[in-house]
Amino acid sequence: MRKKIYRRLAAVSLALALLLSGCGSSGGGTTEATESITSEAVTTESPVTEAVTTEAATDSTEQGGMLPEVSIPEMKMEGHEVPENEAFAFVRDMKIGVSLGNTFDAFNDTSLKDEMDTETVWCGIRTTEQMIRDFHAAGFESIRIPVSWHNHITDDDCTISEAWMNRVNEVVDWAINDGMYVILNIHHDNHEEANGFYPDRAHQAQSEKYIRRIWEQLSERYKDYGEKLIFESMNEPRLVGHKYEWWFPSGDADVAESVQCINELNQLFVNTVRASGGNNATRYLMCPGYDASADGALHPDYKVPEEPADYTGAVSHIMVSVHAYTPYSFALDLNGTSEFSLNNTGGTSEIDGFMSRLYGRFVSKGIPVVIGEFGAVDKNKNLQSRVDFAAYYVAKARSYGMTALWWDNNAFTGNGESLGLYYRRGGYFIYEDIVKALMLNCY
Repeated sequence: MRKKIYRRLAAVSLALALLLSGCGSSGGGTTEATESITSEAVTTESPVTEAVTTEAATDSTEQGGMLPEVSIPEMKMEGHEVPENEAFAFVRDMKIGVSLGNTFDAFNDTSLKDEMDTETVWCGIRTTEQMIRDFHAAGFESIRIPVSWHNHITDDDCTISEAWMNRVNEVVDWAINDGMYVILNIHHDNHEEANGFYPDRAHQAQSEKYIRRIWEQLSERYKDYGEKLIFESMNEPRLVGHKYEWWFPSGDADVAESVQCINELNQLFVNTVRASGGNNATRYLMCPGYDASADGALHPDYKVPEEPADYTGAVSHIMVSVHAYTPYSFALDLNGTSEFSLNNTGGTSEIDGFMSRLYGRFVSKGIPVVIGEFGAVDKNKNLQSRVDFAAYYVAKARSYGMTALWWDNNAFTGNGESLGLYYRRGGYFIYEDIVKALMLNCY
């Protein structure tokens, strides 16, 4: 049976319209709202074919006002055949997740006075244990903790600052201890000035050293952690600054070279982690293709790394990592459409298309896929469209045996990528309806 939920929203003050204005890769601060959203719930039974309805006053002012009335659809997706083994059971148990964006991945290459300030330079607030618990309590079983390391390196041997390592470890522990799946990665270390990795032949030696040394240290630190800690080799590896940084035509020589370099760096990552012993011998690992896009993973030259000859697992524990803000015009393009309709195949077909291709190349052949980033930016309170998108996206992913993680960057207004769901300074979900849509459709 379905639950029909009636929620009354308190008026949201002018401060809400100012939350995290300008927050994003270029930084930004936070302004705490003076009034929080309150709710009352009444549960009744209704047929499973009806949508969950959230009743609220229509937005009446440019200063915030009420959120619009929203219905939360429950999608009925035909399931596809998914291999029955421990790797796909693991992905299924990850259910739905969130990426802790604009936090440990933030960087400032002109240097701050204190390296620890990078945690707040983009999102405006330090992560707390309660934030992690709130995500989990809302139903997010997985959390991705993106981390940039290059601005926390202390010597030419790529030694990570102990203070930074300890702080990241603290947040990892909060999530692990609360029972969540945790993905830890190398994030914004992919530009030439970072002296991290850059996937072309000219930088291959430097890239290999960086990937090896970072993962040697992380592998040693976490080798006794259980399987709920997942390692992701690199975030969106690509030719930063190149004309084909974010898309690529078939046959471009530079991209073809980069794909080969990414293959080699992914294999180096797997070999390094596996050789460290402990639980890393069979830990689940995520490896992206070019720019972590679906097209990058589907590139004919992309190769899923091989497990080493002495691997002891029953099946491979290597997963393909994909990011997909699809359809782009709705999900991420600030100049694109603000409309997404379950009755318009113009948007849903793009989701169907890329997921079907990932299923055909990987899932159907026994290789798990995790969509580590997705979401849809706020466009003048187009809440119903975002709710419909969230419901459709996760239901479709689950039907193909994949799990997905929403990119929550704690940004809610302004001209940037407003993908926040949970207001960290206030300690509550502003977009509860999107969260409900995710949870209702992730099983």
